[in-house]
Amino acid sequence: MSRWSAPQRPMAAALMLLSTQLAVGACRRVPADDPVASAAATARSSPLVVPLRAPPDSAIPEGPLGTSIRRGHALLVATRDSLPDYVGNRLRCVSCHLDDGRRAYASPLVGVYARFPQYRARNARVNTIEDRINGCFLRSMNGRPLPLEGRDIHDITAYLAWISRGIPVGATVKGQGFVKLQPLPPDTVRGAASYASICARCHGAQGEGTVLAPPLWGPQSFNIGAGMARLRTAAAFIRHNMPFDNPGSLTDQQAFDIAAYVVSRPRPDFPGKENDWPNGDAPPDAAYPTKGASTHRTAATQQP
Repeated sequence: MSRWSAPQRPMAAALMLLSTQLAVGACRRVPADDPVASAAATARSSPLVVPLRAPPDSAIPEGPLGTSIRRGHALLVATRDSLPDYVGNRLRCVSCHLDDGRRAYASPLVGVYARFPQYRARNARVNTIEDRINGCFLRSMNGRPLPLEGRDIHDITAYLAWISRGIPVGATVKGQGFVKLQPLPPDTVRGAASYASICARCHGAQGEGTVLAPPLWGPQSFNIGAGMARLRTAAAFIRHNMPFDNPGSLTDQQAFDIAAYVVSRPRPDFPGKENDWPNGDAPPDAAYPTKGASTHRTAATQQP
């Protein structure tokens, strides 16, 4: 006698068929000569990659939301003039996030909103998008954090959300971050010569900045805790985006040489920098020692 009653038998048959299909699917292998199936399998196992595409300004809605988006954009373009109490140098957000945050491999802001909250090793905790914005104000702007309840950070967040519209959560945007370079041994002497012949006309002979470009070192530049103070980050930015009127014309070696020269110049300190990467996982080009690295080295030597 069946253990299923008459009303339950259709459901039992469906469950048995589903189990059979799952078992067959689990054992099925993609034929080596089936490019369509192979591509589909690769897509399932790889992160989603989407184009770097932001909606046009003409599509910004009317009303309070549109006003917030437009003001957030204005704050990124005229950061120091608009927020003098929170910016401690002569940089703007778009000094690093070129083309209003829309240029590939210039740390574009398109898609950033869809990647938060995220864990960041530098402070070893999960960060919100507001945490990330204020990290830039503290380090790249050498300033103070924006109040979390204030209009300014809300408007900047509104703009970041707007230019990320349509980007799926967890997707990789083509050109996000910086171009990946194979590290090369830099030479600051060569870097100084290249800087003088290529970079000084816009950034100033002493890195002080001009009306054309921001300062790269000295009291009006980013502090040592900023991401751009790291050799590999600076080299990647320079290689793909500089000189501004002929981007991509430098070699990888020139980019590393110029970056090494720039990051070796004096700049503002960042109090508390020794607490970065508390788990001892600082990147190899970190510009300063941290307590975490010392703690982990000591623990490793004490293991039996």
